[in-house]
Amino acid sequence: MTSIDHDATPGSPDALRPILSVQDLVVHFPVRGRGLLGRTTGTVHAVCDVSFEIYPGETLGLVGESGCGKSTTSRAVLGLRRATSGQVLFEDQDLANLPPDRMRRLRRQMQIVFQDPMASLDPRLTVYEIIAEPLRIHGVHKEDRHQYVAELMRTVGLNSEHGNRYPHEFSGGQRQRIGIARALALEPKLLVLDEPVSALDVSIQAGVVNLLDDLQRRLGLAYLFVAHDLSVVRHVADRVAVMYLGRIVETGECEELFANPAHPYTQALISAIPIPDPRKERERRRIVVSGEMPSPTDPPSGCRFRTRCPMFADRLDDAQQARCRQETPELAERGQGHPVACHFAEAVPVL
Repeated sequence: MTSIDHDATPGSPDALRPILSVQDLVVHFPVRGRGLLGRTTGTVHAVCDVSFEIYPGETLGLVGESGCGKSTTSRAVLGLRRATSGQVLFEDQDLANLPPDRMRRLRRQMQIVFQDPMASLDPRLTVYEIIAEPLRIHGVHKEDRHQYVAELMRTVGLNSEHGNRYPHEFSGGQRQRIGIARALALEPKLLVLDEPVSALDVSIQAGVVNLLDDLQRRLGLAYLFVAHDLSVVRHVADRVAVMYLGRIVETGECEELFANPAHPYTQALISAIPIPDPRKERERRRIVVSGEMPSPTDPPSGCRFRTRCPMFADRLDDAQQARCRQETPELAERGQGHPVACHFAEAVPVL
């Protein structure tokens, strides 16, 4: 799309300032009893003290198993979930304190692509109407709207002559491309990609991932890429943040983190990635996490991962275990080359 031209490109002075800065983000949900006047009986600790930055033209991969809080984080970034505390700064503007008119204008710069393309597209609208809807809402491209939508469709690899069709007439991969075209319509600077390929066949995933990579290079977009599939994240991300039960437990440059994971949870996730070489697959070291993730309504004290940590029971003495129970580990550099939230972090190659 030739009309999109962002000023900040990787390596420029503007690229040295984060386009998005999340600081000590907390999102809690009350648990209420039955009935209209049900009292609050507990709290879901969905996101707890999460901080990260995203720079122009880069991709941050936010990974973790289902229920860890990564999707809640992405929605809080966009203001679709109200934060309990903390700050979300987009280009140094605090989203929580913006008046409605300024927030409306700023929303054009931040868009989202959802996991399920069929559920996120209105089945009553044609593809043209779906892509043109944000243009109509914000009153832009009134004179050349048809031409602009056709250009968007071609940009994401769709036939512009199919704009009069409905979502059910397209394949899953094509529907996700429609969602991407809609997200690009207002010429954003940041895309939140919430599990954008997890609902697609493996053969289709590569095409969508390659499209996102091409769009980022051409348009200078920044991505928050939310996923549980680390093999996909390794392909697309510049940096990775690993979440467990509402907290980031490890973060760093993508290749560094994959080569030297220091948190037992990260090690377990990476060791589960299949290797195409059968001999290496048989000989590699496996790190297994047993049991289910604790409920976010009653997270463990101290280190939240200790109830499933393979290191806790097998390698730590009584004093070390007591520290894990009582003291929450901070996300900090501990000699592994990148921040990790583990009192006894140790880099262990597992690929």
